[in-house]
Amino acid sequence: MSDATAIPDVSLAAASRFVEASGLVVDKVTETSVSGHVELNEDHHTPWGVVHGGVYATIVESAASIGASQAVLERGQFAVGVHNATDFLRPATVAHATIEARALHQGRTQQLWEVVISDTTTTKVFARGQLRVQNVPMPAPGPAK
Repeated sequence: MSDATAIPDVSLAAASRFVEASGLVVDKVTETSVSGHVELNEDHHTPWGVVHGGVYATIVESAASIGASQAVLERGQFAVGVHNATDFLRPATVAHATIEARALHQGRTQQLWEVVISDTTTTKVFARGQLRVQNVPMPAPGPAK
């Protein structure tokens, strides 16, 4: 497998500090779905003591982008978010949440993914979102600028 089609490390340990702070742990990735989990806690709170909506939006963007990029990896592409619409349905303070992402549409140039973030114990949905992504060529290898 060439470097262009090597599956990137999507573990929490390899994530940027921003994504690491969201706590998203990816359990499984396919070309049409991503599953994972997150431990929501005080580290994710607003000043009012509930999980910040930005955490949910970050998880939606991350999970969908990982799956969408997996879908176009063999074409030497990856996926970048162009529109994130995340609905916050139920407040949470501390919870173990399940992340389920699935492709709704996978076209040549764009994809649409749905992500549901729910309480593992009760299955009640905390947030759901849709992410539209653009399939773009992998950047040329070389030094970072």
